[in-house]
Amino acid sequence: MEILTKKVVFTGGGSAGHVSVNAAIIPEFLKHEWDVTYIGSKKGIEKDIIEKEFPEIRYETISVGKFRRYLSVENAKDPFRVIKGIFDARKILKRTKPDFIFSKGGFVSVPVVLAARMLKIPIAIHESDYTPGLANKIAMPLASKIFTTFEETEKDLPKDKAMYLGAVLRDGIFTGKPSKGKAICDFTNSRPVLLVMGGSLGAVKINNLITDNLDQLLKDYQIIHICGKGNVKSELKQRGYAPFEYVHEELFDLLACADVVVSRAGSNSIFEFLGLQKPMLLIPLSAAASRGDQILNAASFEKQGFCKVIQEEELSDQVFNQALLDLVNNSDAYQTKMRQKRPFKTAAEMYELLTNVMKSKK
Repeated sequence: MEILTKKVVFTGGGSAGHVSVNAAIIPEFLKHEWDVTYIGSKKGIEKDIIEKEFPEIRYETISVGKFRRYLSVENAKDPFRVIKGIFDARKILKRTKPDFIFSKGGFVSVPVVLAARMLKIPIAIHESDYTPGLANKIAMPLASKIFTTFEETEKDLPKDKAMYLGAVLRDGIFTGKPSKGKAICDFTNSRPVLLVMGGSLGAVKINNLITDNLDQLLKDYQIIHICGKGNVKSELKQRGYAPFEYVHEELFDLLACADVVVSRAGSNSIFEFLGLQKPMLLIPLSAAASRGDQILNAASFEKQGFCKVIQEEELSDQVFNQALLDLVNNSDAYQTKMRQKRPFKTAAEMYELLTNVMKSKK
């Protein structure tokens, strides 16, 4: 077993969910004086997040092809983009010489993993969802170790590679202050706080549901609405309603002051709600608009008593209002279930586990 040179490359992107675990554990590597490089796309959300949060690390870009599940003229160009991406990544990896690659998935990760395998660099993959996405399915046969968030996922992967560990939560998630969150939104203590979020890109159906019923909802709740880029309707801003396109460091305080959460069912987000014991109403992205991973995520949480679920096809004003009322009225029961489980690792725990496991792969 070789001694680690303390160089690591992170990759993953396309959505905030493919970046959040990386963003959670990068500070631990920096604290232990590792040389950190991030490989992402030129225009993806990963570039915005990493360059904003970690200006001290190198952000390298590669060509990226998208693996579409629908017909498009761009499909003919994507294999060439991926091939170029492999050569881009290979050049970066030969220069940086990392001890290992940590990949969170997304299309940008595929060329990096392929290049790392060509150079015999150990590869660790983290899969957040109940079932692996397409990018991770391609990458998993090449990986040295595969970490899973859901216990059920581990059972369908090679036993010598798979390791269930739960979610990896950002340290800051537990530092939020309810009073600060309410101050940011100019809220009072008069009504419960409803936090609505549809993912990093927003969710049109959820956004419209909230704005179309805003007057009625504001009679019972104060609402924090994370809408997604370009989706804030400034004319609706009023006392008790705080819309945001996207939030960074404010999120911890906003979550802390929330009594209940309405959200999609992306893995990273729902495990953070679980860690904070926030009763949640999940509206997973439909199978018609996705590979169905959020439906499985939500079903797993519902089975364990952590949430209520509405399928997008069944969503209506009446169904939503009744489910929200049931959630609020039974919030103590949901929180009791949540307190009985700790299916997550802190960033520090993940750092120790990852470095110890990857030492043996050198």
